[in-house]
Amino acid sequence: MQNPAMKTKRLLSTSLKAVALAGCVSLSAPALADDADAEHADEAVDEAVDKPAAVDAAAQDGRPQGAGGPPEVVASGGPPPGFADSVFDETWLTVGVGAGLTPSYSGSDDYVVIPLPLIVGRVGGVGISPNGPGFNLDLLSEAPGAGPPETSFSFGPTFRIRGDRNGQIKDPVVELAGDLDTALEVGVQGGVSFPGVLNRFDRVGISTAVRWDVLGAHDGMLIEPGISYFTPLGRGSAIQLIGSASFVDDEFADYYYSVSPAQSTATGLPQFDADGGLNSLGVTAIATVDLDGDVLNGGLNIYGVGGFSRLMGDAADTPFTSQRGNASQFIAGIGLGYTF
Repeated sequence: MQNPAMKTKRLLSTSLKAVALAGCVSLSAPALADDADAEHADEAVDEAVDKPAAVDAAAQDGRPQGAGGPPEVVASGGPPPGFADSVFDETWLTVGVGAGLTPSYSGSDDYVVIPLPLIVGRVGGVGISPNGPGFNLDLLSEAPGAGPPETSFSFGPTFRIRGDRNGQIKDPVVELAGDLDTALEVGVQGGVSFPGVLNRFDRVGISTAVRWDVLGAHDGMLIEPGISYFTPLGRGSAIQLIGSASFVDDEFADYYYSVSPAQSTATGLPQFDADGGLNSLGVTAIATVDLDGDVLNGGLNIYGVGGFSRLMGDAADTPFTSQRGNASQFIAGIGLGYTF
């Protein structure tokens, strides 16, 4: 019979991975309000998104792992018809649940199916978006207003729990190396977002997050810059493309990628001393479809995600990856959300 403590640890690890993938599928609401009459809104959207350059997407306010943002208001001289009834006002939330596929640990070539929860929104003037197994707070979040979309900024604290190799390791050799402690990373994130780059409804964002472990697990620091592009495909659908990178210091790399003499004896893997630097490069594509064809009124939507990342440097060279796993990492997921 499985040890109760071990079972609890494995369930915790599964939950952390689920929230991590949910961080990738948080979706910005399409910018679909138009300054024309309501009957011409769809025609304006179709004209904008039919331009050849309008491809792929972005996360809310340009954050590579955050999302969920109110629609851009492109009216001049007052809110467009129907916008006053939009669900995206001072307070709104999107919640969802689905299923995802993710590596059993960073660098693994074994994949596990996990539950895929989602929560994102704006409460009390503060934007909330998931960030891996954690969340970002945007203290500069703004509610929709009249006038054309403008360049916007985001800034606030960021929190993330890292449970890598803290259970649910499918590789029997890597499992012999022992479980690692859970890290709590705390830091700051900020970004800038530029609307109307390739069409009147799209948005390009640039962002960076810096976090430090405060629980004494890896005791290290991460820097995660990103760039993102978002565009609607119509009044009820949108697509995003997010590019990201991760840089880590020596403490982080040593904790997750080094193979100590004791671990080498237990696993048969060669000893390895890891150093920090570029940790990974990745791209994620995200799509969402509102089930009644109008994202502005909230309700049910389907979201999907597909992502690829490549471990770099010692994250790829460690025996945990090079001998027992793969530097190429994939994620996928699909879920059902509800906005109110």
